[in-house]
Amino acid sequence: MNVTRLTFEQFRNLENGDIFPCDSINVIHGSNAQGKTNLLEAIWLFTGGHSFRGTKDAELPRLIDGKNADSASLSMSLFTEGREQELQLHFKNGRRSSVINGVEKKTGSALVGKFCAVIFSPEHLLLVKEGPARRRAFIDGALCQAKPAYARVLANYNKALLQRNALLKDMVRHPELRDTLDIWDERLVLFGTQVVLERIAFCRQLAPKAVEIYAGIAKEKEAVSFDYAPFDGADDLISVTESFAAALKNAQNTDIRMGFTSVGPHRDDLSIEINGLSARTYGSQGQQRSIVLALKLAEADILFEKTGERPVILLDDVMSELDMSRRDYLLNHLDGRQVFITCCDPETVRLMEKGRGFLIENGRVKN
Repeated sequence: MNVTRLTFEQFRNLENGDIFPCDSINVIHGSNAQGKTNLLEAIWLFTGGHSFRGTKDAELPRLIDGKNADSASLSMSLFTEGREQELQLHFKNGRRSSVINGVEKKTGSALVGKFCAVIFSPEHLLLVKEGPARRRAFIDGALCQAKPAYARVLANYNKALLQRNALLKDMVRHPELRDTLDIWDERLVLFGTQVVLERIAFCRQLAPKAVEIYAGIAKEKEAVSFDYAPFDGADDLISVTESFAAALKNAQNTDIRMGFTSVGPHRDDLSIEINGLSARTYGSQGQQRSIVLALKLAEADILFEKTGERPVILLDDVMSELDMSRRDYLLNHLDGRQVFITCCDPETVRLMEKGRGFLIENGRVKN
């Protein structure tokens, strides 16, 4: 899967025009606030998802006299599934529509599955720096791309969790409701077991790939490990079901007292260690950045195995706090992948053995 052309019109601060990226490394460089991240955002939106920056669609059209324009358009030529395909995105009055190979679609979400990408931005460092919720979100987000049916399983679990928590809160005033708690426990175990088993299978694929990639980035300077094991080694349908059901039963009194569900996949964590120590607590900025990169590139490899198409890699402001050897890995050792990297330092372009550089100044892209 390779982007061969990207065209933008009234999008963010980008001057109307297009770029023709190469099928390997594309470095987008320029000073701060020139439009580098806007260019990556334009590419990412073709996944059918929301902006990775949390921006509303109404805020994507160019600012004119302090107000957003009514509309903006993006188009992409993409080589995938053995042929050239054409995708378009239109933003008008806060709403999004798309065109797929000449066929108009009422929503932007119709693009889901047509274009696949993996994004790294500085915010993703929170995956290591913050608590378990970030790491669960990473696993679940990657699973939803690799296995779309997982999204429904996760939604069913979260719905059952909300209903059980609502019941727990009501039981303070209505203790007679305790007899109905087992019903919601059964539903939580049904869906939660599926969530746990999918996460275990995914992390078993992810961990060795991420370890190998991290070794390449760090030049084997340190050993990293990733572990997701919510129920002390339980890893099949029967053992996970029994372990989760027992955990819920044992926690019932505590849950009633606190008013929420204290055990389950919504509390799980992906353990990340460097040389046996917590990466969150003891990892340096460069190590933490390298870990997130390794996880993202490993995610891309799993998507390739699932879909047969290599996702496009988008790396925003990735070079800061990486030493020269780690930069060299990203620029010269990601064979077979189309990569877009943003940075401020023009020297980065000269470090590339192959690829293409693009300079952005005031929203104007120069090859």
